[in-house]
Amino acid sequence: MPLFRLTPSTLRRLALPALLAAQCAVGTATYADNAAGAYLAVRHADLTRNFPEVVEYGVRAIAEDPENLDVLEGLIVAQIALGKLDDALPYARRLASASEDNQIAALVLLGDALATDDWDTASGLVGTRVSIAPVIDQMIQAWIRIGQGKMSDALAIFDGLGEDSASLGFTLYQKALTLAYVGDFEGAARILGGEQGTLNLNRSGLFAHAQSLSQSDQQDKAIELMTSAQTGMTDPEVAQIIADLEAGKTLEFDIIRSPQDGIAELLFAVAESLGSEGDQTGILLYNRLAEHLAPTHAGVLILTAQILEGMRHHDLAIETYGKVPQDSFAYQHAALGRTDVLRRAERFDEATGELRTLADAFPDTLRFRVALGDTLMLQDRYDEARDAYDLAIGQFEVDLSAQWPTYFQRAIAAHKLDDWTAAEADFRKALELSPEQPTVLNYLGYSLVERREKMDEALDMIERAVAARPDRGYIVDSLGWVLYRLGRYDEAVVQMERAVELEPVEPILNDHLGDTYWAVGRKREAEFQWSRALSFITDDTDLTELDPDRIRRKLEVGLDVVLEEEGAAPLNATE
Repeated sequence: MPLFRLTPSTLRRLALPALLAAQCAVGTATYADNAAGAYLAVRHADLTRNFPEVVEYGVRAIAEDPENLDVLEGLIVAQIALGKLDDALPYARRLASASEDNQIAALVLLGDALATDDWDTASGLVGTRVSIAPVIDQMIQAWIRIGQGKMSDALAIFDGLGEDSASLGFTLYQKALTLAYVGDFEGAARILGGEQGTLNLNRSGLFAHAQSLSQSDQQDKAIELMTSAQTGMTDPEVAQIIADLEAGKTLEFDIIRSPQDGIAELLFAVAESLGSEGDQTGILLYNRLAEHLAPTHAGVLILTAQILEGMRHHDLAIETYGKVPQDSFAYQHAALGRTDVLRRAERFDEATGELRTLADAFPDTLRFRVALGDTLMLQDRYDEARDAYDLAIGQFEVDLSAQWPTYFQRAIAAHKLDDWTAAEADFRKALELSPEQPTVLNYLGYSLVERREKMDEALDMIERAVAARPDRGYIVDSLGWVLYRLGRYDEAVVQMERAVELEPVEPILNDHLGDTYWAVGRKREAEFQWSRALSFITDDTDLTELDPDRIRRKLEVGLDVVLEEEGAAPLNATE
């Protein structure tokens, strides 16, 4: 995580230039008239943001037409996006010689200059040939001055920037880091403690503050700071820091180890703060440059993986999560992210295997057992999932609101295993921890309706769920279904129609609407809805909730006959 988060509104005020929005699609109409196979392939790959194929076909296309600057730029963008700035360097030099103002080429040249301590070249590029935002450019220049051994010049830059209220907090963070880097831990601790302005420290900022206090022989204050940061949830790293401080150990300042680390923090802050608001390829470029400068920076690697995951580059995301060092405080977070991507890529066996290994390696980190249970649930392995949840819940020391999803998931597993007594107990425990949680209210209420138990309580639960989530078709359907079960058919129709409007292609909802239409005598419309329900069944449809043969039977003989055949009570409206 960066030591200070720039808000998107602040970044807009800082006037970020067009680099993020200037990703050109490869090729031009003129060139397309003479396109070879490699060009057409690279053009298609670029439009779909398939970076490996852009590189593969872009190299061929450039060999066929070395003067095509669009293809050349697209190739460089793809290489940066893949984290291969060294491979992009010769192409960037070629593009820069042909187009001196090209910022993509300049970005690669800047990355190379910074990584090789070529501070003079870097200084000449920043703010001229490549610009992020004026204030960010100046901060990079400050770190370059530190690389050149000109600390007083760097501090002068930060002091000048401190006059801008829009970037004051960020400037103070950077100034504190520079002071700590050169050994002025007392000065850094004063800034991080809010002496020059209130700062909202995130996790990395908190650690930087504690390390600065420890390095300046203020152990008691460091202990107080870290103790106040405890949330009640298990946090092995915070606990270890407190234990080290109480044992009299001096914490090493390891947040920033070089000027390159400082610049990486800046670039990371820009990339992270833009989030989903900017062009994801452009944001990825900034973050990959940060990764080039700080290859083991956990926050940078995790953000890169998240961006790649959002682009559906699952293999690249999995690979990037795997680069986070095991001794990093973020290793467990990255490992969990990696298994999440494996799960989304439907590589369930790999995800399950890794989660079992992680759960055994980190027995105090309960989220691995919870994630294991969640992954097993996706495979309908309810017995094993329940065991994983049992182990996690067995280690809960105190009741916390954040625990409700684990009880909820274990309840679903028990319900699937036909253990209603255990399921209901866990549903109610989840509600005890989070009383107005609509997902739990809906699931428990609907289950009670299906069991024809505690109908008034079920109706109350579902009405509360609908009030909280009126736009969720399944929850609105539950309200319609309990009204149907209560014989309040006219009211049920209103809710069922609304549910189908919200989720028009969900087969269960269409089937329920058909039943309610039949109950009020609208039999032709009922048959239409049952037919629609059958047409919407897919491989993903939960057939424990929907029986296609039963729907076909209703179409043959009607709902009344089906209920009679099942030995169920006939339809009976309640006035």
